[in-house]
Amino acid sequence: MIKLHVLVLLPIFVAILMYLFPNKRMRMLAIFIQTFFLLGAVLNFVAIRQHGPMTENLGGWSNYAGIILKCDLLSAALIMLTAILFLSMMIFSYSSSYSNKHFLFLFMTLQGLINGIFLSSDLFNIYVLIEVATIIVSVLIMFKKDTRSIYDGIVYLLMNFVAMTMFLFGVGFIYKTFGVLDFQGIQENIGLVTQPRSLVIGYALIITAVGLKSALIPLFSWLPKAHGTPSAPSIISAILSGLYVKIGVYLFIRVQQLFGGAIDTSQYFLLLGFLTGVIGFILALSQSDLKLILAYHTVSQIGLIMIALNYPSSYAYWGGKYHIINHAFFKSTLFLTAGMIMKEYKTRNIWEIKGVFKRMPVVAIATIMAILGITGAPLFNGSISKYLIQSAVTGNITEYGILIVNLGTIISFVKYASILYGDSKVEPVPIDKYEGGIVLFLGFICLIGGIYGEKFIYLLFQQQVAIDSIAYWEKAALYVVSLGIGGLIYKQVILKSQLLYRVKELELSFNDICICITTFFSMTVLYMMLKI
Repeated sequence: MIKLHVLVLLPIFVAILMYLFPNKRMRMLAIFIQTFFLLGAVLNFVAIRQHGPMTENLGGWSNYAGIILKCDLLSAALIMLTAILFLSMMIFSYSSSYSNKHFLFLFMTLQGLINGIFLSSDLFNIYVLIEVATIIVSVLIMFKKDTRSIYDGIVYLLMNFVAMTMFLFGVGFIYKTFGVLDFQGIQENIGLVTQPRSLVIGYALIITAVGLKSALIPLFSWLPKAHGTPSAPSIISAILSGLYVKIGVYLFIRVQQLFGGAIDTSQYFLLLGFLTGVIGFILALSQSDLKLILAYHTVSQIGLIMIALNYPSSYAYWGGKYHIINHAFFKSTLFLTAGMIMKEYKTRNIWEIKGVFKRMPVVAIATIMAILGITGAPLFNGSISKYLIQSAVTGNITEYGILIVNLGTIISFVKYASILYGDSKVEPVPIDKYEGGIVLFLGFICLIGGIYGEKFIYLLFQQQVAIDSIAYWEKAALYVVSLGIGGLIYKQVILKSQLLYRVKELELSFNDICICITTFFSMTVLYMMLKI
């Protein structure tokens, strides 16, 4: 097992070395380092699974005064996921022109910062790591320096600064109350609080920033700008949508665990999760830009995950956690294949792209596997996580909410899949072997994650879940019916409706986004004041 601080510092150290001493074999060296890093992450995961959570106190300070890194099974699983995705992206971009020393420096530094957030058990350290990561992400969004990407990067930077300023104020409130910022220290003291209302402002400030990072309604408007910006390389979109947005969800889990003994907002976030899921797929349906369709669908899937995490059922909870992992794979695959398609067709407009299956069969196969994953088709990874969530909510009104979100996802990807067919006269074109290999690999993970879903959940979270074969195939039949209904709604309603295409013209300015942040904070405070 390797030391926890090595997981944070090694990518940054290698990034600095490659920037200072660039050479022709720099990309191969980056792949070699990432392979080593993945092996270390796997060994770390195995050790924690066998021996329990690991804590590392840097500097040896006592009473939560120093930097403490803690790795439990969730952190270890997410670091392993990070290692798999970053290695995949390095191989994918091996032949690319943009993968120079500047790009590799930023990209690998971001990996170290993401690992640091997953391992940190201190609110202030998390604040610092997120702020630095925000700057790195903004530069990566603006990497090709065209007007649109610079605008998107600046908006992303500014709104994250606003949100993280609120996070910092919340941290101040928590420090004033408990005198510590370490997770364990706060948990030890939170049971002593006799007036939960004294925690409301601090909690609301922190959860508002976390809500923005998670892209919850009404704070998600930054996500399509960042993930779908036209000139950012596809691997940036894949990492942001597949992995980076999960930082918000991860922090949501940790913050809810911290304050769970005094404040219960699960019903509030259950409702927000449903609204986020619905608004996400409606906006996805209204788009004609490949990347924006996928970006808005990330918002919708985050809504589904939030429903699962806040529903009072262990099956829904573990289904939600497994969906975090699944979403990383099928959404990364979709963004990478979208980038390859846009490069070949020289357009992002979905209506101008036809015949991908004949022109780029490998890309089409990977895209289909990812679509089957995200829509919850039988045998694919999304079917397992959605099965667990749906099983938990059966007989409850939440079940209808899940069905609506799933149906919206299916309708959206019926539209997205239209790029695969038509234009029968085209001939197959050669694709880069590294790009083709990686998208197929990620696509097959979507299939493997479905076939061995129970075993993966036990492996990753040490949780036994029972998949009833009869109930599973009943859900599979429901999927087929939903697919038919979705196709019918798409052809008879969506294609003929002009209302959705007016929706896509809606775009929030920076001032509008600040109003949304303030509204979210006010709603959260009001909810808690009424409930406590």
